[in-house]
Amino acid sequence: MANKRVLSDEILAGFDKYKYNAVDTSPLSNYVMHPFWNWCVKLVPMWVAPNVLTLTGFLLLVFNFLVMIYYDLDFYGASLDHPEFPPVPNWVWLLCAFNNFMSHTLDGIDGKQARRTGTSSPLGELFDHGLDSWASFFLPVAMYSVYGRGEYGADTYSVYLVLLGVNFCFIASHWEKYNTGILFLPWGYDLSQIGMTAVYLITFFCGYEVWKFSVFGMTTGNIFIIVMWVALAISIPITLWNIYIGYHNKTGKMLSLQESVRPLVSTVLLFALMITWSRYSSYDIINRHTRIFYTTTGTVFSNIACRLIIAQMSNTRCELVNRLLIPLFTIVMVTCLLNLGVLEFYILTGYCIYVLASHIHFGFCVVSDLCEHLNIQAFSIEPVLTTA
Repeated sequence: MANKRVLSDEILAGFDKYKYNAVDTSPLSNYVMHPFWNWCVKLVPMWVAPNVLTLTGFLLLVFNFLVMIYYDLDFYGASLDHPEFPPVPNWVWLLCAFNNFMSHTLDGIDGKQARRTGTSSPLGELFDHGLDSWASFFLPVAMYSVYGRGEYGADTYSVYLVLLGVNFCFIASHWEKYNTGILFLPWGYDLSQIGMTAVYLITFFCGYEVWKFSVFGMTTGNIFIIVMWVALAISIPITLWNIYIGYHNKTGKMLSLQESVRPLVSTVLLFALMITWSRYSSYDIINRHTRIFYTTTGTVFSNIACRLIIAQMSNTRCELVNRLLIPLFTIVMVTCLLNLGVLEFYILTGYCIYVLASHIHFGFCVVSDLCEHLNIQAFSIEPVLTTA
């Protein structure tokens, strides 16, 4: 049984010494969201395991994504100049608003439920942040269905770059913790989640046509992209500053330059390979099969992020190159150099299925290893014997 573990003895021993260390300075989080979540968590029965809340919140986002695949596969549902694609039914926007709000709420109360029930553990934090890494591609993809392609929308490649920017901001916060030992929670997360829910509600009440306007020659799709890039441009310098302070004050891990940037190698390689594929594909793969291309990127990124989170929580050296990038390198070289036609779609689909299965299997094994090591159950709370 031991030879089937994915977590080494060194990593498991590192988890035994782990202590949660995070800083949240967001006014929105501290003065609005946390008081609301403190009230919400009291409505949750004491027998509900925190990881159940985390998983449920994540699955609500997945459900939104699947609904949009059915009603807006190619992101043309909100395009007035493509009448051959029927618009997304109005009730879907209300459903998405509810699911997004509930997902954000459940993500906010899972840690509070853990402390409330006395079940806090490294597994809970890893499970939470691991699923967050996978969900980080849902934001730009979900917003894309609101604006869509077409006259007031945005092209698939511009939105893809925003997706990569959001992913990079996520990995940067954990790269920051890898170097400093402290997780500085980004201000933009709560604001973006509230903003998404608001956009869904406005779309439900006013119709998707409400977003069909331009300001100073910029369409709503372009404005969305600009707003996202401004937010990302603010986030990265803060991360770099926190790392600099850690070195300057000698409060961080004081890694060498080579070791400090090691966690970013796989992410940079992933982005470089996927951008190359999207730009030089003879089949125009990113425009023909946008959602599969986005999902593939988001899943590989999540696997990279999860392995980094494991390394920084266990205080072990992170991997240099993620194994899922090895077949990707070959695929990109072949598809960009040869005119494969529709065969490229089958290659992308096969690789997407492979990385989905690999990532899910990896997550299952990690949870199993930690549950066995910590002698806990992931999705249930053992009854606590009390005396009168």
